Amino acid sequence: MAIVDEDIERIRAGVSVVDVIQTYVALRRVGRNWVGLCPFHAEKSASFNVREEMGRYRCFGCGAAGDVFKFVQEIEHTDFVGAVEHLANKAGIQLRYTSGGENKERLRRKQLIEAMEKAVDWYHNRLLTSPDARQAREYLRRRGLAGDIARTFRLGWAPDDWDVMSTELGVAADLLRDTGLAFTNKRNRLQDSFRARVLFPIFTDAGEPVAFGGRILPGSADPAKYKNSPETVVYAKSRTLYGLNWAKADIVTHDQVIVCEGYTDVIGFHRAGVKRAVATCGTALTEQHVQILKRFASRVVLAFDADKAGQGAAERFYEWEQKYQVQVLVAQFPQGKDPGDLSLSDPQALAKAVHDTLPFLGFRVQRTLAGQAIRSPEERARLAGRAMGVINEHPDLDVRKLYAGQVAAHTGLPVNDLIRVATQRNRNPALQVAPTRQRGAAENGEFVAVALLLQRWDDIAPWLVEDLFAADVNRRAFLALASTSGAIETAIEAADPEAREVLERAAVADLDADPEIEAMNLISAAVRRELSRRLRITEPVEIREDSEARVRLEQLLTRESPQVAAEWLLGWLHRRSEERC
Repeated sequence: MAIVDEDIERIRAGVSVVDVIQTYVALRRVGRNWVGLCPFHAEKSASFNVREEMGRYRCFGCGAAGDVFKFVQEIEHTDFVGAVEHLANKAGIQLRYTSGGENKERLRRKQLIEAMEKAVDWYHNRLLTSPDARQAREYLRRRGLAGDIARTFRLGWAPDDWDVMSTELGVAADLLRDTGLAFTNKRNRLQDSFRARVLFPIFTDAGEPVAFGGRILPGSADPAKYKNSPETVVYAKSRTLYGLNWAKADIVTHDQVIVCEGYTDVIGFHRAGVKRAVATCGTALTEQHVQILKRFASRVVLAFDADKAGQGAAERFYEWEQKYQVQVLVAQFPQGKDPGDLSLSDPQALAKAVHDTLPFLGFRVQRTLAGQAIRSPEERARLAGRAMGVINEHPDLDVRKLYAGQVAAHTGLPVNDLIRVATQRNRNPALQVAPTRQRGAAENGEFVAVALLLQRWDDIAPWLVEDLFAADVNRRAFLALASTSGAIETAIEAADPEAREVLERAAVADLDADPEIEAMNLISAAVRRELSRRLRITEPVEIREDSEARVRLEQLLTRESPQVAAEWLLGWLHRRSEERC
């Protein structure tokens, strides 16, 4: 099976590489490029460059590079066909296949998503219009979740019935089972998975419905307050964050994401105008979640009981901070209040809680020290010991020393003694930061010429020949481009790995250079190299030609008839090259 080439080229021509990448990475315009933090490795300074007119991206930190299809492959962990299908779906392009059909797995996924979309609509309409949903509507109204909020987040109502959804939806039984919408009961009958629950549909960051979270109404006899969809082919809890599809734009704008505990907390933040909140789906925050969030922001604010989470997750949080170059912070809410409550009673306090965050370690130390009586030397020592135990979970010695100073100020113990405790902590080698690959020196004129050949072919191609490139790798890159008349994709496929790397960098190079001047500089450099090589040549004809070359070179440098001089010199270089062959 293969996708028709014409359809692939339609997508390549019609889809903006910047628009696609901006759904994952915060980009800003810098010159002719768009620049942001690389989504494929941890970095503090932006080295990820995207060039719209070339349709290419490249990270000068880790070397990741490619076109829009390659980016989707890498970011979505799919193959080429999957990337093409993903982009076609976004662009509304109907794909044709040479074998007449889609891959079975992809077709199945598409069917499952379509079944979920129908279920979201069915449950949502039931909430808005059905008489049996009146109690649910009243409950949501009391919680501030009715009207536009219910419509924005597509809230639904699962009626207290055995199989009404399965019967009315018009979806095959196997699709209902495979999405977790229904199951086969002991009587071998298809039964709805959700009954008498307000439903919160869960979407991927791309907006595809994949699961539901269901909440009982007050007074229900069901002991399970929340019920969530099981993991399926389209839904993995450890890689899904509720609300990310709605929040990602605001997350990018503020370089901050707020991680909540539940669906109503997320909606509460949105209702209060803080639209960068997401929630884990019935699971703890995972490394996969952090990897996803790092695409959008470098600051992760915990809006749940961080002290409880810290009992077992502290080292993981510190590891993730270093590995993915994120800051884990903690929002501070008034005692006994959660985001959902505050969004109704005091929205400004909700915004303040997010603004006045503490670093994760700072929050835990403050929690350890707060409200502890110090009535004796023994209590001072025990409190300092507990606080230092928390501090010494952190892998950074300098951070531990600074917090040791805070503990000393609070408990009255000698600061040098506590710093000594911080210094003696054994570091976990797994938490050390990997060295960052150093950037190379500024690119030379040959690289500039290759980049201009890619970006402004007609302006520089007439002046470039193989003999102008002294560096072998730049020469090979030039030849790959010249053989394809500047077709970057074909050239990259044809080039050897080293030349391919040059082409990838050249495709996103942001240059403010005059093609003709760069070409003339390259010609003059090549002529000087050849004249230097030929100092020992004594044949009269060659001496005359070398003298003529020097005259022409002077004309080139002084801009006296430079084009005429350049044409003669290119011919001279070609003749000298043939002599050496």
